[in-house]
Amino acid sequence: MIPLSSSAAPAGGKPIAVYLVGFMGSGKTTVGMKLAQRLAWKFIDLDTRIEQEESRSIAEIFARAGEAAFRKKEQETLRQVLEEVAQGGGRVVALGGGTFAQPPNFELLQRSKAIAIWLECPIGELLLRCALLTNRPLFRDEAAFRQLYEQRLPYYRQATFTVQTGSADPNEVVNLILALPAFQGLLCHC
Repeated sequence: MIPLSSSAAPAGGKPIAVYLVGFMGSGKTTVGMKLAQRLAWKFIDLDTRIEQEESRSIAEIFARAGEAAFRKKEQETLRQVLEEVAQGGGRVVALGGGTFAQPPNFELLQRSKAIAIWLECPIGELLLRCALLTNRPLFRDEAAFRQLYEQRLPYYRQATFTVQTGSADPNEVVNLILALPAFQGLLCHC
């Protein structure tokens, strides 16, 4: 169980973990890996960790066990990650597209004082990116895609910071994140 006193930012105010949130296709994994590399922190992709633990893809979990079973596993895995963060060491965590929009997960992250960064991307760009992929279990058609996006927006908007991604190069997005107030003085420019 994660202690309520754990925090993604220690007393000095510098983050020890950042959680990337956003809709499917917003670049959480790509940006997360690059950000972790720049910070010399560990990178965790929540969906990848779930797939490894379950020995099957997210799409297979949805197809065979259903969304409710997936969400239960997602919450368990998020708790494990939050406990790892509480133990120390920098982490960049790419959450699944729906993780932050699930009330129990949202509350866990809020209690942990997580620094959440919403990678906001125009829906047209998201549609283009996701239409090319077959591993998105909740991408059925454009109308359902737009509806799901609208349902999740109120949660995404509550992130600590918002970074506009659009057609920006992932390295540019990392630079935008590192320019946020929470990251000032974190990198050595020796």
